[in-house]
Amino acid sequence: MSNGSSITQFLLLPLADTRELQLLHFGLFLGIYLAALLANGLIITTIACDHRLQTPMYFFLLNLSLLDLGSISTTVPKSMANSLWDTGAISYTGCASQVFFFFFCAVAEVYLLTVMSYDRYVAICKALHYGTLLGSRACVHMAAAAWGGGFLTALLHTANTFSLPLCQGNAVDQFFCEVPQILKLSCSDAYLREFGLIVVSALFSFGCFVFIVLSYVQIFRVVLRIPSEQGRHKAFSMCLPHLAVVSLFLSAAMFASLKPSSISSPSLELVVAVLYSVVPPAVNTLIYSMRKQELKDALRKLMTR
Repeated sequence: MSNGSSITQFLLLPLADTRELQLLHFGLFLGIYLAALLANGLIITTIACDHRLQTPMYFFLLNLSLLDLGSISTTVPKSMANSLWDTGAISYTGCASQVFFFFFCAVAEVYLLTVMSYDRYVAICKALHYGTLLGSRACVHMAAAAWGGGFLTALLHTANTFSLPLCQGNAVDQFFCEVPQILKLSCSDAYLREFGLIVVSALFSFGCFVFIVLSYVQIFRVVLRIPSEQGRHKAFSMCLPHLAVVSLFLSAAMFASLKPSSISSPSLELVVAVLYSVVPPAVNTLIYSMRKQELKDALRKLMTR
């Protein structure tokens, strides 16, 4: 990466100007981070320890929890440390690592959410073929494809971004190393190559979103045939939050990556970044697990032990 000798560190955007607000930001992010660690950690431990939860749905949920932990651990702890110590510095290597691991977790999560929507579609619409279509080997292959797709995408974006010549200073107008903000520091038209990759990634993500929506449309068609009103309510209350979180995550991420500079402002960019980098990892697993009685029973049994 050609910029290592010219730029040794970047300066991240402080979320507050006064010391009191910096400490408030630290406390708020600390609460969110600890809640995410506790929720995802409990779900991972419960699913791993209870043999009754060794099903495709919980296997994918365990993978989602791992990705959420990785995603929120990439951005939030560094931002908390900067607020606590009243600094904005991050090393060149640390910035590149943030870009890589955040892309890795975010892209893999998009693919995994797509797989999870397919799992729910097969479970509800093709129930008789569930064991055939989603055997243990197929589940492992789909999860591995999600992780592998995230790794390759992150490697490509990181290598491409940090090979660009940067001559517009080292101040990144975001609380973590966000690729669109780093591209603003470039002094050549080579940044268009990375922007093109971002557009391609956005198209893939949009394709995943369309697949997720179509899967849930088919699920809703089947659910509407359920004679029991209680059964319909349970199915809708479980599916609609899933769609809401996926829509929030993908729409905020694509807006941050593709928005025109004419509507750009620091406060808007900060809110959008929090919406796609902090909120989904903190609430994803809770929303996907809150209606699952088996998981609640297993968690209660684990806590009793």
